[in-house]
Amino acid sequence: MNDAPATPIGRSLSPSELVTVMSHFHRAEIARMAGWRDRLDLTSNWAITVVAAMLSVSLSTASAHHGVLLFAMLLVLLLLWIEARRYRFFDVYRARVRQFERHYFAQIFSPQPDFASDWLLILGESLRAPKFLVSQRVALARRLRRNYIYLMLILLLAWILKLSTPSLIDQSAPAGFVGSLRQAIGAAALGPVPGPAIVTTVGILYAGLLAIAYLTPGDNGELSIGNVHV
Repeated sequence: MNDAPATPIGRSLSPSELVTVMSHFHRAEIARMAGWRDRLDLTSNWAITVVAAMLSVSLSTASAHHGVLLFAMLLVLLLLWIEARRYRFFDVYRARVRQFERHYFAQIFSPQPDFASDWLLILGESLRAPKFLVSQRVALARRLRRNYIYLMLILLLAWILKLSTPSLIDQSAPAGFVGSLRQAIGAAALGPVPGPAIVTTVGILYAGLLAIAYLTPGDNGELSIGNVHV
């Protein structure tokens, strides 16, 4: 029985065979990265559609309840959670593609001595035991900063406009804005829930979103974030 250690597969390949394997693997990782990138775009498109539709329904007629905009906020938050999960998968494949670009192709075009010579070992371990590179919170923060914080702010401004404009709540009301802040807060009532409770809840929600987006510690390293990062 032969107990000799097995020769690593990569080292048994000829240089031309290794180049072929690397090229095909790089192409496959780009395809997987692009697939998850398309899923991110799809979720963002859904969120934009929800915002546009709810704004049209809520602000076009006084019979539309301001709760439509609150419901839109919940839908956008749900889509944000889904997109953050998709982003974590996308980030794994993007990191692998960047490994090839930085440590393989860049070394061909602009060689640097002893530059990350162990990157293939790191890539191999990633293939044996794939792991997410960012947490759900970091993913939420990135997607908030890139897209969703602006959609949520648009909904907030529309909600404030709805509450502060009597003609958008009651067709018989005169044009113009409410006379006092108390009236606007009172108009925020939702069924048996009083207006101050709704306003406080919305305020806490947006404070939490801003904290997640801009107070979440950023990850260091080129594979984490950069000028061309989504």
